[in-house]
Parts: sequence; C-alpha cells; structure tokens
Amino acid sequence: MSGRRRRVTMAEVAQAAGVSVMTVSYAYALPARVAPETRAAVQAAAKRLGYPGPHPGARSLRRGRTGNLGVVLGEHLTYAFDDPQATRFLSGVAQVCAERGAGLMLLPVTGAPTDVDRIRNAAVDGFVVWTTADDDPVIDAVASTALPAVVHGGPRRDDLGFLSIDERAAARAVASEVYVGGHRPGVLSFPVDRARRSGIALGTEPDAATFRVTRERLRGFRDAWTVRGGRWADVPVAVCATNSTTEGAALAVEMITGPLACDSIAAMSDELALGVLRAAGELGLSVPDDVAVTGWDDTHAAGPAGLTTIAQSLRDQGIACARAALDVTEIDHDDPSRRWQLVVRRSTRTA
Repeated sequence: MSGRRRRVTMAEVAQAAGVSVMTVSYAYALPARVAPETRAAVQAAAKRLGYPGPHPGARSLRRGRTGNLGVVLGEHLTYAFDDPQATRFLSGVAQVCAERGAGLMLLPVTGAPTDVDRIRNAAVDGFVVWTTADDDPVIDAVASTALPAVVHGGPRRDDLGFLSIDERAAARAVASEVYVGGHRPGVLSFPVDRARRSGIALGTEPDAATFRVTRERLRGFRDAWTVRGGRWADVPVAVCATNSTTEGAALAVEMITGPLACDSIAAMSDELALGVLRAAGELGLSVPDDVAVTGWDDTHAAGPAGLTTIAQSLRDQGIACARAALDVTEIDHDDPSRRWQLVVRRSTRTA
C-alpha cells in the first residue's frame, strides 16, 4: 500500500451538493457571490467527502502569484546548513520573506539533468541565486522563466540582476597585508570549477576558474604579489573542495611544510584561514612570525582568533537580493550591502 489517498475532486463535491462545479469554485474563491444556504450545502458535502478545498497550486495559477521566493543554491541541500557564509546569506533572505509573508523555497543543485526541470517548474514568484559557476545550466533555466531574479556573487549576466562586492579590490587589499614581510606566498582557494577537486598547483591562472568569486579573488591575490615583484607562476594555490576548517588545515600542512614552505597564506574564507591557524599550532609554528594568514568575511570566530580578514555583511546582501527579487527592482551600486573593509589583526606581520 502506498499510504496515499486519492484526492476528492471539485466535480464530486458539486454532484454531492447538487450544484455546478462553478458554484463550488465560487464558494471557495468568491464566497460573497454564493447564497449562504448554497455555500452551506457545498461545505457540508465537502466535509462529508473529505474535500480539503481547491489545490493551492491551482489557486496560485489563477492569482498569477505563488507567494514563494526560490533560492537556487548551486550546491547540495545540506550546504545551506553546513556552510557559515551560506547560512548568513540565507538568514537575510529569510528575514525579507518573513517581513513580506512570503514562503522560502530552497532549490539545491545536484549536477543531475533534473536540476533544470526543478528550476523551470518551481512554483515561485522570483529567484535568488547563490553564487555558482559560469557554465552551470541552472543559470539559463532561471533566465528562461522570465521571472525576477538576482544572482549573488556570480555569474554576471545582462538579463539577470546581480550583487557582489568588488572581489578583486578586496582580495588585492587583504593579500597586500598578508604578503608583507613574506617571501613564499600561498593561497587557500575555493573550488575553481564544478568538479570541485582539491589539490595544490603552482600559479593557477585566474581565468581558468569558472566560479566568478574564485576568479576575481585569484586576480586580486595575483595583483598583490606581482606588484611586489613576485612571480605568480611560483605561488602555490591549494584548492579546497569544501569550505571547512578541517580541509583547510589538511592542505595548510602541505603548504607550510616540505618544499613549498609557504610563510604567507591568503585564504578565501575565515574557515579556511582558521585551518591554517590550527595547522600552525600543531606544527609548533608562530603566527605571524613563521606563517602569516588572512581570511575573508570577518565571522564571529575571526576576532577571538586575531585573524586579519575582509569584513562584509552576507546577511545584508541576502536582504538586498531578496528585496530586489520580490519587489522587481534593481540593486543600487551604492547599496550598503556592496561595502567591504579590511580588518587588520595579529595574524599578519604589520599588526
């Protein structure tokens, strides 16, 4: 047995009440147009048959609105709850939905062909897209719906709204800080493409990254090192498949020890940077004398850890994206959510 009951139809209620299907429809959608005794007969028949009322989806189609905002994660569903950056962003989106009385529909990306159909068939009034790769087919799927949509972080397209800080400028600022006094720089990076393979390579070309956020931050890190006369081709770039302190620590051990022996590491998140601090502590190294490190986002853990980092408000960015998608407005280039700030603490040598 499947455990599912067959849904009673409006036609069956009409027959039981001795009225037309249109009258049953009016009894629910426009009750003022139905005589009280007729409406009572319809309600009695519906109760007797176990009819719950018109399907919510059908009502939404008639109104032309669903009351839902769709968030395309570009990741598996658990990512929304495991990644600190994603949870802060989603809390901002959820705040707007709560203010507007709107529902929040999470639309994860699994990499399967069904992703596109899930997006196209989603019963939502608009989309917010959490950063994904340039070649992710869900971006075309979102655009094909012609619904209001805002992309956070990337990719950037003319037919979709967009919000991001100046990733390259921020990366250049924080890397300029961490590379002071260093001779062997390194980078702890986000994934460069949808394959999400971890590993270490020298001089990873920023243009090879299909994730816009990764690409722009690599460009900024490269700017900071080459302006000091260094060769980007000699810089180890460790790609982390996940944004986790554990993976950051494991790759940091390889970067700090052995032939690489990095003495300055720019990490693309505070979580990855905290992994460097953990690895340095386990190896008995001093921060920042033996190895300097910077993070990104200024999370709650960054301050107590003394981590130099980039401060931005992902919650405010979530709020701005959700408001733009629900109100069908463009995001102002001067919106406060686009602001960032370099916060210098004791994990770098100038502090």
